[in-house]
Amino acid sequence: MRHTLQPVVTAAVRYGTLPRLVVLALLLRSGAAVWWHVRSQGQFVFGDTLSYWTLGQAIASGGPYVYGDAHVFRTPGYPLLLAAVFRLVGQGDVALWVVRAIHVALGAATVAAVYGLARLATGQTPTARLAGAIVAIYPGAIMLSIVLLSEALFCPLMLAHLMLWVRAWQTDNRLGAAWAAASGGVGGLATLVRPSWLLFAPAGLFAWFVFGSRRRLAVRWAVPMLLGWALVMSPWWLRNARLTGRFVPTTLQVGASLYDGLNPQADGSSNMQFVQHFRHEVQREMPTASPIEREIALDRRLRKAALDWARRHPQKVARLALRKFLRMWNPWPNAPALARSKLSWILAAGYVPIVVAAVAGWWMCRAFRMPLLLCWLPAVYFSALHIVFVSSIRYREPAMLGLSVLAAMFFIRWAACQNRSAGLPGG
Repeated sequence: MRHTLQPVVTAAVRYGTLPRLVVLALLLRSGAAVWWHVRSQGQFVFGDTLSYWTLGQAIASGGPYVYGDAHVFRTPGYPLLLAAVFRLVGQGDVALWVVRAIHVALGAATVAAVYGLARLATGQTPTARLAGAIVAIYPGAIMLSIVLLSEALFCPLMLAHLMLWVRAWQTDNRLGAAWAAASGGVGGLATLVRPSWLLFAPAGLFAWFVFGSRRRLAVRWAVPMLLGWALVMSPWWLRNARLTGRFVPTTLQVGASLYDGLNPQADGSSNMQFVQHFRHEVQREMPTASPIEREIALDRRLRKAALDWARRHPQKVARLALRKFLRMWNPWPNAPALARSKLSWILAAGYVPIVVAAVAGWWMCRAFRMPLLLCWLPAVYFSALHIVFVSSIRYREPAMLGLSVLAAMFFIRWAACQNRSAGLPGG
């Protein structure tokens, strides 16, 4: 391992300046985007892509923000990005290529953001360079840049949220309140892109107070952080309140997502065929209700059915939770066709060393300084979330970005130990 890995670490630290890492990320993701476009024949591979695309078209044309008969189906963050493209270049094939180019740029921005987070969290340029290099070539991060899903936009926003949070932790004056408010605001933008980020700020503040250092700042900066988050989210909340007459923090798909993860046929993967059955029941019982009233009733019914089933079957819920955890952190894709392909080995080869090194990096520190806590907290947060809802390796990829910082810390220390044992300078 020493003779194969140490030169790689040394080269990454020596040559991994931020401009070079950004160029490398752009080149790899551009090539991968072209390959993916040809492989998919320009078609949408994921069902979520169609819903985002449709809602983006609705915004661009000034039509109602509705998908099918659902008025509160998705938060508007990613569709707004698509709508801006449609306004500029129309909705044809050119728009598809422009969106792919934006995804490539967002992937490069993600690499730069990992570099910045590592630099802030550790104060070490070598660690920042290696963390950026890891993400630049990590297959999972490259995949997020080429598939037309909201993670491409979410990842740099998530990392910006964490970086601003670190700045707030480092600043014990009025400027710290501004950093905290900015962190909350960017966290709100990330939530509008990926609603699953909704509870991260309160969870992170709790973890900061219980486990982190400088705990009094957790109390001081909690209010500006949550206010910044609420300020960004409030237009969406007001829109939903006008439509539904109630507070809807993200969407009316929480019930469907919960039942997808907790039902008699649940196996950890997603299978939304049950929605049609429940929708027919609601329509039969509420024939004169408006579409939004039926949407609210459907969400409530699915949420109640999921929770009722979970209460009656705690042992099955526990087994499902373990299965979902393993699905999320599986080295190979869960889909049988992909698991047997060469791509699965490429994904595993990029994934396993990062996770192992991240665990070792945390163990070497064993310190709950808030910056390092924020690097591994997304992995804990998403794991806790997806042992309840459905699980897939897709949902771990944003968390891998923070783990890459811890992995880089381990590799840097390991290389330094190897240099010292060999009597080389720079150890």
